[in-house]
Amino acid sequence: MDAIRIFLAAAAEDDDDDFDRYNGSSNPRDTTIQLMICVTFGLAAFLSFCALRPRWTSLYAARKRQKNAASPLPELPDTFFGWIKPLWKITDQQVLASGGLDAYVFLAFFKLAMKFLAITLFFSLIVIKPVHDANPDDAPEHNKTSHGLRNQHTPIHLFATKNSSRNPWEDWVPQDFERDYLWMYVVFAYLFSGIAIYLITTETRRIIEVRQEYLGSQTTVTDRTIRLSGIPVHLQDEEKIKEFIESLDIGRVESVTLCRHWKELDQAIIARMETIRRLEEAHTIYQKNKMREARTASLPLVQGTQPAPLAETASDDAQGEDTPLNGTAILPPVTPYISIRPRTRIRESWFTLRGKQVDAIDYFQSKLDKADERIKQLRKSTFAPTPLAFITMDSVAACQMAIQAVLDPSPQQLIANQSPAPSDVIWQNTYLSRRSRVLRSWAVTGTIVLLTIFWSAIQVPIAGLLTTKSISAVLPQFGKFLEEHENIKSLVNTQLPTAIASLLTVIVPYLYYFLSWRQGMISQGDIELSTISKNFFFTFFNFFVVFTILGTASKFYQFFEKFGDALRNFQGTAYALALALARLLPFYVNFIILQGIGLFPFRLLEVGSVSLYPVYRMGAKTPRDYAELVQPPIFSYGFYLPTALLIFIICMVYSVLRSSWTVLLAGFAYFFLGHFVYKYQLLYAMDHQQHSTGRAWTMICDRIFIGLIFFQATTAGQLLLKKQIPRSGLIVPLLLITIWTQIMYGRTYKPLMKFIALRSVKRAEPYSDDPLLDIRSMTSSDLAPERNVWAEIENVHMRYHTETRTRYNQPGHDSPIQGLQFVNPSLVAPLNGVWIADKGLEPVDEPAVIEEAVEAEAEADGEISV
Repeated sequence: MDAIRIFLAAAAEDDDDDFDRYNGSSNPRDTTIQLMICVTFGLAAFLSFCALRPRWTSLYAARKRQKNAASPLPELPDTFFGWIKPLWKITDQQVLASGGLDAYVFLAFFKLAMKFLAITLFFSLIVIKPVHDANPDDAPEHNKTSHGLRNQHTPIHLFATKNSSRNPWEDWVPQDFERDYLWMYVVFAYLFSGIAIYLITTETRRIIEVRQEYLGSQTTVTDRTIRLSGIPVHLQDEEKIKEFIESLDIGRVESVTLCRHWKELDQAIIARMETIRRLEEAHTIYQKNKMREARTASLPLVQGTQPAPLAETASDDAQGEDTPLNGTAILPPVTPYISIRPRTRIRESWFTLRGKQVDAIDYFQSKLDKADERIKQLRKSTFAPTPLAFITMDSVAACQMAIQAVLDPSPQQLIANQSPAPSDVIWQNTYLSRRSRVLRSWAVTGTIVLLTIFWSAIQVPIAGLLTTKSISAVLPQFGKFLEEHENIKSLVNTQLPTAIASLLTVIVPYLYYFLSWRQGMISQGDIELSTISKNFFFTFFNFFVVFTILGTASKFYQFFEKFGDALRNFQGTAYALALALARLLPFYVNFIILQGIGLFPFRLLEVGSVSLYPVYRMGAKTPRDYAELVQPPIFSYGFYLPTALLIFIICMVYSVLRSSWTVLLAGFAYFFLGHFVYKYQLLYAMDHQQHSTGRAWTMICDRIFIGLIFFQATTAGQLLLKKQIPRSGLIVPLLLITIWTQIMYGRTYKPLMKFIALRSVKRAEPYSDDPLLDIRSMTSSDLAPERNVWAEIENVHMRYHTETRTRYNQPGHDSPIQGLQFVNPSLVAPLNGVWIADKGLEPVDEPAVIEEAVEAEAEADGEISV
């Protein structure tokens, strides 16, 4: 706390003295050094990727080599730069067919950001920058006319009307109208807000059209399945649920999977997998011993032998090549030692320090047999039902009618929702009670609140690195050293804070991802959306709102000391916020440059997977471990989307302010490089969820609306700082329009992003075998030309792949994936044996000890020894 007080006191002295330094023009040396460092390391990483890509195809082309989802994509050349142009020419339809709706929506946001930033950058360079250059701001203590700053200590009385001889229209029509540039803030606030809303609306309409066509043309098991929750006790039976759904006259039920309390069975499966891994490790150790013995036995051993008798001696001609020079004969190789099998230590109880040592292979094999028998018995058992079921209908239309309707008049009862894919279901959470989920949700929320306070405290030293005076207040000697070395001072004040902030944005999302898993959600898609929400809150609140407050720590320190005076001195608060935004502009520019030019090439290189591979490689022992090493990395949208949203909001907030072109240019470069890098990773390198519905788009648009409101409030604050109260009042209608637009957006477009229109489903499902009959029954409006996203695909193989996938997933068609049903894998998964090459191993003579240990369910937690 003492360090925080010292930092706040140093910042109080720094606010007024360094206004000219932070009035919108950053030190060119700082940005130049940051740009040089990022270009150097980024270019090195990019060239390394170009060189390693054709050599490490198992990593950089994992989806193409191991996943059928990437088969429609074109093959990228193995030349150094030849892969760039084919990747750039991949169309949106190819992205949709290969990556799914989530990948399509993710890349669509980057395109929207590039369009917005290109337009705002154009106006910033043509209009905003020349106007600001022609009207520089002076220090705050200088009095200004209506278009400049006045004395900052003069209070603003927003509602003062008595005894006012001042013309009320003076602020609206200034004397020097030609030089009054502050109208630019109002005009561009409306213009940029209108452009953003137009892009959001237009892109949402296009995504809805693509989504309806994409999902309406599929009849997979997932598209026809309902997730029914809140089932009452008297309906918790498969036949009763089927009768209830069919009594609604919405369609025929194909199958019902009622979730049950499978906890004991799931735990038995997990314990069996642990036993298999220990058994495979024992087999691997034994095979290594056999290989070592074979290599040792093949070495020629010089033994002491007797000379051969003359009668058995061959002729001199035949003996020349085979007899050694010392006249002795070579005997056959002798095995130096017998085969050694691995052993493990078992304990009879938890209080036994030293237990018995038995043969590891026979012990774990016997334990595995017992686990298989127990699982087979549990699969025959009857488990208690839960109020959750997956119901597969005969058509997508019936499924959509069920999830778009209210099935029961009682609250929280018989609630139908779209089901996730069977591979997306987390079956361990299906038998959690509603009370358990609520408690977990509140516990995670409380943890996030505590973490938010903790992250806010961490921001104090990061913000203190932005100014040398704050560093000198805490570390005088180090501050004096920085004053004597300009380049090191620039590195500490600019590069170090951005590096720490970037490191936190990379590490902290893993913690929030873990917390999302602990909430007990049913599907991995819900966890992904929850991760996006949590990580965006962390990045936006801690690295923008809190950091802005810390950027003007002195004013807010005075605000908390004298709360009443700060409320009356509204101008001081507005001035503090405006000064903080101007002061933090270099920091955000360097932060965006580091995130884009500096880190994107390393993400393309997949430094994390490459650096961790030797660690995992050293820990791999069994064939199963080696098979897991070559699996493609997982692409999680919750790790990358929140940072992109934060950078987009920062660019919006600074779009009208002084030196806004630097932020906009850095932001455009970020989204341009990000679209290219993520396009390659989503299509070729990394694995991600395939049956996606693009639900993240509404979350993206909601966050953009939040950024718009923050941008408009910032613009109004800038006008208040310059004593333009009536003009700042003109921003209030814009705020109301934006809030109203967000509400109407939620009512109009969100349902279409959640459900599938019945018209889209009927258009995609061929119910009649006679196409002429269908054409005769169509009206003129039905025959109107409509855009079909699949008709635009030029690749014949891709169209065949899509049509085949849709046709084979229809009822009545045989295909390898027809057996994909909603069932807990613990009930039907085959009990396969170990992954090992040589299984011809004879058991040793220790059956009594091993059988006794397994029957007693001894814990095999000792180290395997040789």
